[in-house]
Amino acid sequence: MKLYDVQTEYKTKKKIKRIKTELSKETKLTIIRLLVSFILLLVGSSSLLPTPIDVIFFIMAYLVIGARIVYTAVKNIFHGEIFDENFLMSIATIGAIILGQYPEAIAVMLFYELGNVFEDVAVNRSKKSISALLEVKPAFATLKIAGKTKTVDPSVVQIGQIILVKPGEKIPLDGKVVLGQSSVDTSALTGESMPQNIKVGDDALSGSINQNGTLQIKVNKVYNDSTVAKILDLVQNATSKKADTEKFITKFAKIYTPIVVFLAVALAVVPPLVAQGAWDVWVYRALIFLVISCPCALVISVPLSFFGGIGAASKQGILVKGSNYLEALNDVDTVAFDKTGTLTKGQFSVVKVAPQNGITKDELLQMAASVEKNSTHPIAVSILNAYTGKILPVENAMEQAGHGLSAEINGQRVVVGNAKAIKQAGIEFTESTALGTIVYVAVAGKLWGDIVIADEPKKDAKKAIELLNNRGIDQTVMLTGDNEKVGSAIAKKLHMSNVYTNLLPENKVEIVNDLLKKSHQANKKVAFVGDGINDIPVLATADIGFAMGGLGSDAAVEAADIVIMGDEPSKVARAMKIAKKTRRIVIQNISFALVIKVMFLLMGAFGMVDMWQAVFADVGVTIIAVLNAIRLQFINFDN
Repeated sequence: MKLYDVQTEYKTKKKIKRIKTELSKETKLTIIRLLVSFILLLVGSSSLLPTPIDVIFFIMAYLVIGARIVYTAVKNIFHGEIFDENFLMSIATIGAIILGQYPEAIAVMLFYELGNVFEDVAVNRSKKSISALLEVKPAFATLKIAGKTKTVDPSVVQIGQIILVKPGEKIPLDGKVVLGQSSVDTSALTGESMPQNIKVGDDALSGSINQNGTLQIKVNKVYNDSTVAKILDLVQNATSKKADTEKFITKFAKIYTPIVVFLAVALAVVPPLVAQGAWDVWVYRALIFLVISCPCALVISVPLSFFGGIGAASKQGILVKGSNYLEALNDVDTVAFDKTGTLTKGQFSVVKVAPQNGITKDELLQMAASVEKNSTHPIAVSILNAYTGKILPVENAMEQAGHGLSAEINGQRVVVGNAKAIKQAGIEFTESTALGTIVYVAVAGKLWGDIVIADEPKKDAKKAIELLNNRGIDQTVMLTGDNEKVGSAIAKKLHMSNVYTNLLPENKVEIVNDLLKKSHQANKKVAFVGDGINDIPVLATADIGFAMGGLGSDAAVEAADIVIMGDEPSKVARAMKIAKKTRRIVIQNISFALVIKVMFLLMGAFGMVDMWQAVFADVGVTIIAVLNAIRLQFINFDN
């Protein structure tokens, strides 16, 4: 089967996506055979033809549509695969021909192959979103060398080289923008439809599409380590890990098929021998029994449902590494989160400026920013980002580790630091009770005020916890290395069940192990959501590990079972929603197929259905189950 080919073009002000669907050559040939066989069947069924001639047309029609299936059945027998659907179809239709039921035999093969065509189209449809991800693979890179440009394969570009990306082109490798600014479409990577603006100094992710400005990017990762290569690897291996339900259906089919074959043989042989029944009647019923018993609906629709679930998740910027993880999400009762970078922005910013003694906010920030201007500490950066005014000249700047900075401005000694620094300077003050990191500013022995710096929760964080609570998750737990005061405040703000603070990575593993013990006693599972390299041990320990913002952390992507490619913790609940809907569709298909199969098998055994109705019980049920499976592709999971 051929995947959807997705191409993206940018024209002036709007993006146009064109999706081109192609059937495989095999499927096209099958459609031709269906048409030829159907025409031959119509000719053979004509009352104008004498009996020997109509049989020739029937045999020709059967060979056109059924020869491939019979050949496959024979070939599989020599490979030890006896009891498969090809074997069932071949035995049933050859038997019908022997009994002179030519139209019925041809109809079985026609509808069976029609079902195969329908399955091919359905699988292509369900793979569309994943193949869209595969299309992010860049075809070339424009390398800039000594003022000239050269088109090369992305795999030959080295770290530190400069590449040129024109409007409408895919960014071929990860790097930093060194010249130019533009809007880039990252929807295939993150599921985010809104274009992102990037400028000099910003990271550029491979697989993104440059929309309007020309960019020069300094490469910081070789192709094999790039974002797009990681995503391609994840997507291409997503179906290799099977869910327990899929494994069960495969085992069930291997046991079920031989049993129904032996039952069919018994149905054909026992009644004529024991009750003196007519051989042709009971053999015909046995052939109907074989057609009905084909487990196609289960074998096709269950994996297709899981594949559809993985595809639906990928549309949302959620990469699930296997259907086993998608199924496991249905049993999660506890979700543990890392704090920094997962629930919070992971970026310090000034959240409060509290001047005293008649000093203005602007004066307080100016004094602090002037002293901190040469520091690269995150706290200094956040103060400098908050103040955009004039920086005052400083003299005799000094830094004391664990305390802060001091310097002279206009002949006055200025101290910028924590409570220890103010105490050491002998300045009287009252410690602030604000949440966050407190930076005090004192000038000439007097306190001017304090600046509160904190890592704020993401806009999406509260919604994420609320959605999980609404989904019936028993516990939402925060695990953080931050102090109790800060950790508890954020957990309370987000309405989380529990919070553990002052943790080292090994402490997080111990707590997750305790959570696992409690959940496993109730046959439930624990998920952990993290974003950094320090979360790897916990990601590996939990039943299901989510890597948040996984595009930026190679190690986290490797350790996680599910990768959220954007920066929204609410996608954890969305993944669970998709998993629940997938399981519901799988159960619907299994229940529907088994009920119809059992009902028709009993009716077939008692002679209450003919071959045409048996075809519905096989192909009809398969088509309905497949249609139900691909519903996942049309559900709006954004709501």
